[in-house]
Amino acid sequence: MTRDVAPRIGYPKPALIHSTFFPALQGAQSKMSASDPNSSIFLTDSDNDITTKIKKYAFSGGRATEEEHREKGGNCEVDVSYQYLTFFLEDDEKLEELRVGYENGKILTGELKRELIKVLQKIVGEHRERRLKVTEEMVNAYMKPRKLDFEF
Repeated sequence: MTRDVAPRIGYPKPALIHSTFFPALQGAQSKMSASDPNSSIFLTDSDNDITTKIKKYAFSGGRATEEEHREKGGNCEVDVSYQYLTFFLEDDEKLEELRVGYENGKILTGELKRELIKVLQKIVGEHRERRLKVTEEMVNAYMKPRKLDFEF
């Protein structure tokens, strides 16, 4: 889409577009699907839905037992909660602190999941509030066909 639009607004076509995809909650080996409501977090999910999905379905990079996890640490490369936090947690220092703590075994999977739940509930909750303010007139005005006129 960017390659189609860029020349119309006076820019050259980009040669490369880098994209990163969210993993499904069950991990990179599975895929997100609208037919499986537990494969991802939706903007229409309630706070309880988010909590349940993360606690129950988010694939963990932790070890089999707490003792083993404390000794060997977790794997952030496969941990879905950590991967989601890389997208949504705005505090880079906090993210690095979580990564180091998780990989060293000081932070357990449950703590990482609680952090993700807190972050996602805030983002989705704010979206939910803004969505309630949208009126039918706003939608109609936005959807009204009109000629695009870009000036530079």
